[in-house]
Amino acid sequence: MPASKSVTELTQVAARAAAEKFGTEMIAIDLSDQMVLSEVFLIITGANIRQVDAIADEVEEKLRLIGEKPARREGTDEWVLLDYSDLVVHIQSSELRRYYMLDRLWNDCPTIELDVVKETVADGR
Repeated sequence: MPASKSVTELTQVAARAAAEKFGTEMIAIDLSDQMVLSEVFLIITGANIRQVDAIADEVEEKLRLIGEKPARREGTDEWVLLDYSDLVVHIQSSELRRYYMLDRLWNDCPTIELDVVKETVADGR
């Protein structure tokens, strides 16, 4: 059973917010058949420590504006995790993204097409 429509919509909002702060390599992994606790992991790369934090702040703000508050925010300088229960947003530095390879760990799960990524490709960016 694919991720619910409401979680998919939250994922799209979070991805657009990340793109506004120049988050890259975004991928949304549908974990609904694999995990009990979360439906989607959204993984985003930030170019540097300040950008990782800025992306996390922007995602948190945009989701707050639509009434969503994270159950928790955890992290270090290079990795911030925003837990919205059914949606977990991972914002990582390039180095940590390559080291932990979360997308590879969950590569047997389907992905959710992100509108912002589709628009970027269509615009040639």
